[in-house]
Amino acid sequence: METATTLGLVAGALTTISFIPQVIKIWKTKHARDISLGMFAIFSSGVLLWLFYGIQIGSIPVIVANAVTLGLSLTILIFKMRYK
Repeated sequence: METATTLGLVAGALTTISFIPQVIKIWKTKHARDISLGMFAIFSSGVLLWLFYGIQIGSIPVIVANAVTLGLSLTILIFKMRYK
C-alpha cells in the first residue's frame, strides 16, 4: 500500500471515529438540545458531496471515510430531532 493511501486511511479513520463519542453521549443521555441542527445539516451535506467526489475519482480512503462519517453525522441529526 502506498504511503499516501495509508495516510488517507488513517486520517479518515481518526476524523470519522471522532463522532462516535458524541453519538454515544446523545444515545445514553437522550439529550441533544445543545447540538446545532444547522451545523450538522450543513456538515452532512458537505460529507455527502465528499462521498460523491470520492466515488468520481475512485478513491477508496475518501469513499470509506465519508460513507462512515455520513452515517454517524446522520445518526446525530436523527438523535437531535428525536431528543430535543
